[in-house]
Amino acid sequence: MAEKSEQSPLARVEKPLRSRPLRWVLGILAAIALVLYIASFFLDEPLRRVTERKVNRDLKGYSVRLPELHVHLIGLSLTLKGLTVVQQAHPNPPVAYFPYLNTSIHWREILSGRLVAEFVLDDPKLNINLPQLEHEAASKVSLKQRGWQQAVEDIYPLKINLLRINDASITYIDQDPKRPLVLSHLNVKADNIRNIHLPDEVYPSDFHLDTVIFGSGRGSIDGKANFLAEPVPAVKGDIKLAKVPIDYFKPVFARSNLTVTGGVLRCSGDFEYAPKVEIAHLKELTIDGMKIDYLHSDQTAAAEKKRAAVVGKTAKNLSNKPEVLISVDELRLTRCDVGLLNDAAGERYRLFITDADFGLSNFSNQFSRGPAKASLRGRFMGSGDTNVTANFRPEKNGPDLDLFVKIDNAQLTSMNDLLRAYGNFDVAAGLFSLVAEVHVKNEAVTGYIKPFFKDMKVYDKRKDKDKTLFHKLYEMLVGGVAKLLENRPRQQVATKADISGPLEKPRTSTLQIVIQLVRNAFFKAILPTFEREVGSGKR
Repeated sequence: MAEKSEQSPLARVEKPLRSRPLRWVLGILAAIALVLYIASFFLDEPLRRVTERKVNRDLKGYSVRLPELHVHLIGLSLTLKGLTVVQQAHPNPPVAYFPYLNTSIHWREILSGRLVAEFVLDDPKLNINLPQLEHEAASKVSLKQRGWQQAVEDIYPLKINLLRINDASITYIDQDPKRPLVLSHLNVKADNIRNIHLPDEVYPSDFHLDTVIFGSGRGSIDGKANFLAEPVPAVKGDIKLAKVPIDYFKPVFARSNLTVTGGVLRCSGDFEYAPKVEIAHLKELTIDGMKIDYLHSDQTAAAEKKRAAVVGKTAKNLSNKPEVLISVDELRLTRCDVGLLNDAAGERYRLFITDADFGLSNFSNQFSRGPAKASLRGRFMGSGDTNVTANFRPEKNGPDLDLFVKIDNAQLTSMNDLLRAYGNFDVAAGLFSLVAEVHVKNEAVTGYIKPFFKDMKVYDKRKDKDKTLFHKLYEMLVGGVAKLLENRPRQQVATKADISGPLEKPRTSTLQIVIQLVRNAFFKAILPTFEREVGSGKR
């Protein structure tokens, strides 16, 4: 057997001598850590009071309540729990609630020679309602003057370089508290906020956002930014939305006289917002299955005029503005119901197109990008095959467009509310068709609208038995005039309204001008025969 090697007595003595200093160092460090840990608890309450007081001192129009704060002296970090922010003018509900906010040194950047902070917010909740939003919009104190930046520095003195928001929710209540707009499971990450890396790049910082929209939709933004740009931060990114239910926007649309039911949206695009450039590029937007009506009434007439003036002024200001680019590659409405509901001066009726498929392509505010094209197919009043096409250019010297409309064989009975409102009669049978052509250029308009009435039956004994004798005679007279004017081979009445002359309001937006032209010409053309031949039919 091999003999066991013997360890010298000197070696046995040297080993404990070498390990003893290490144990002393570790013991001292452990003792310091324990002292710091215990000391941090004694600092918590004084620092909480100081922090809450300083933040409230610096904020204008808002106040905070901080029930709990814990100092981590070992990692030089802070944890805030239950931080609540309220708007003083409208304190309920609180604007923000942060169950857990942790801030610390961004240790990775120590290697870059920079002392900056990292903020992590878990499960924060933001709540905004219409009164709070209106108060903020009406305030003369700018967002920069509110003191938010100073308030953040009151919490932690270092500048934020990395921000993480995990599982946040944002709730907006417009007018109906039962229909809140909610973004849930919202996650945000923004890195290199202080431009430590790639400082010469136009957009040195990366950011990402993803969220659930109204319970079923999805949204995400991936982009780059320069958060230190002056006078405002600069951002650039790609945005995607899918399965977003439009129905939730009912209260918001209502303020523009729009009623919306159903509909699902998806879209993709990109944007850039910087001190010297503004770009909004919509690659594709589709809304499927939406019913939308525009309501006109005596009560809304004044607001409509003001809105039209604002829209027209905005369109004029943006048209061909070199630093602003707004473009749409493809916008589509599929399987939609689009209508106009009139309830003014006792004239109540609804004009609509069902199964509407609308397409808009190459739309832009820049003349150099060429004409935009629009098309609409559907069924006028639920029965008349409808085909509309339009070409229009960005406004250079006012609206510039070509519009073509064709409607075939709509049931006249579906238009009885309109006929009663403008002709004081209704029909028992008949078909309605229409051909129209409108051109707008150089602040002038040319074109025509030509409606056709086929197999029209105005008076019906059974249908009109409850009407007065005078009204029965009037409808019989209207029907007789229509018969006299029929084109015998085709059994139809035709009339024509020419559209020509200068625009009354050339600075109005293209959309407003089209609506006004078509509406006026349509009502002028649809009953001229009766109004000419039957004096009592005039309104």
